[in-house]
Amino acid sequence: MDDFYLNLLDWGSSNVLAIALGNTVYLWDASDSSTSELVTIDDDNGPVTSVSWAPDGQHIAIGLNNFEVQSWDSASNRQLRTLRGCHRSRVGSMAWNSHVLTTGGMDGMIVNNDVRIRSHVCKTYRGHRQEVCGLKWSASGQQLASGGNDNLVHVWDMSKASSNSPTQWIHRLEDHTSAVKALAWCPFQSNLLASGGGGGDRTIKFWNIHTGACLNSVDTGSQVCALLWNKNERELLSSHGFTQNQLILWKYPSMVKMAEIMGHTSRVLHMAQSPDGCTVASAAGDETLRFWNVFGVPEVAKPAPKVHQEPFSHLNRIR
Repeated sequence: MDDFYLNLLDWGSSNVLAIALGNTVYLWDASDSSTSELVTIDDDNGPVTSVSWAPDGQHIAIGLNNFEVQSWDSASNRQLRTLRGCHRSRVGSMAWNSHVLTTGGMDGMIVNNDVRIRSHVCKTYRGHRQEVCGLKWSASGQQLASGGNDNLVHVWDMSKASSNSPTQWIHRLEDHTSAVKALAWCPFQSNLLASGGGGGDRTIKFWNIHTGACLNSVDTGSQVCALLWNKNERELLSSHGFTQNQLILWKYPSMVKMAEIMGHTSRVLHMAQSPDGCTVASAAGDETLRFWNVFGVPEVAKPAPKVHQEPFSHLNRIR
């Protein structure tokens, strides 16, 4: 579905890619390139509006247009439970933090669901006035970043949360001028968050989460749909909409463009990274799924730097 606000692609830790096409969730096993159908939701409840793998790579959450979330075991193709009562409209974004599934709805609500217990709602975050379209937990599991159609980014702190009252954000970041779906925590600097704005904004912004300060803002020239950090090098990949529908590889922190990757004919709404961090899958409104060896193979041991480097030698890894 060519809908900017949904999150329909995720690559799990067991090397299986999940993609939602309309009412059906398909699984593609990268180890043997086999495809299977996990579930087709009936028309009354669909379409599927988000998918998210649990950290174990076996369980997967499926957000639906009917406000509910289903939990599935991919190994046995068995539905485990349905989470109800969290939202009053479609669930377009989700993020796992250990056994807690955080869901974001078109109702502006963010809910933490402990999937192990019967009364699953354990925390509610209120701050967005419109649809929550981006959710990302930091690597430590302490901070949650959320982006919404209200142009806001919130950062919430797990330790400051109490189950009794709506949790207060630690930062409300108001610099974007369009919806914020693209969010990515930096793997090598824990207090650094990248966010990307929609069609009216077009910028990638970098935030110091300790202070809430905006460190840099880069105009990309088009809608920013998704952001991924390279796990092995100081690089950031962004995917875009109109007019180029391209992926851009940036060097961080200089934000020099290292490569522009063309191929999609419609906006590149979703990106997901393989467990080893080397391959990126992108899905676009052109109904194609493409795989890019954009981050290259991680170097086992760094060779001593040459004194006289050839020009452009740093570009080899993206070929």
